[in-house]
Amino acid sequence: MAGQQPPRFQPRFDEGPGWETMAEDLQYANPYLQVYLTRVRTPSRPEGSLWTVVHRKSAVVIAPMTPDGSFLLIRQERIPIRAAIWEFPAGQIDTPVQSAEAIHSTASRELLEETGYELGSGGEWVPMGRYFSSPGFTDENCHLFLARGVVPSAAGAKPDEHEAIQEVRAFSPADLRQMVASGEIRDANTLTAFARMCALGFI
Repeated sequence: MAGQQPPRFQPRFDEGPGWETMAEDLQYANPYLQVYLTRVRTPSRPEGSLWTVVHRKSAVVIAPMTPDGSFLLIRQERIPIRAAIWEFPAGQIDTPVQSAEAIHSTASRELLEETGYELGSGGEWVPMGRYFSSPGFTDENCHLFLARGVVPSAAGAKPDEHEAIQEVRAFSPADLRQMVASGEIRDANTLTAFARMCALGFI
């Protein structure tokens, strides 16, 4: 499969002065990721540096807040770590164009599918920026949202066939903080969303 170049999940990030992609060789690809062996010229390495890069679709991470101020977490099985852990709902953006409409549509879909909740009357989506999940090997970036005022949906939860969500539960802000402090919450998306909410004064 090496040498084939499938359509990219998202445009490459702008290459500023001193940065240049010299070569890319596809090593593996599936519907969720693409692995390339790349040679990139950087400001400190003008001769080029060989690097393995995993390209992934952009994603959304949602911190769902109920009208009483509690936060919804899902307990989901994660095969790579052989454990089920507490997380905020999240999911990849499948559209090739990362428009604001596509991002919000994905956030609404993932919230409903994974928790069975939706934004209630008077609720609001609060954008909290984005972050890179692990920039040492992947260009995956996640858009963070606070979904304020979520309520149970008549449609109920409809997890993706590849997901194994064991439980959906509401936690108080104090409980959430304690779970972060104790290390019970270990998911990077959830930890980042929590930190961003703290920095913005939402929790």
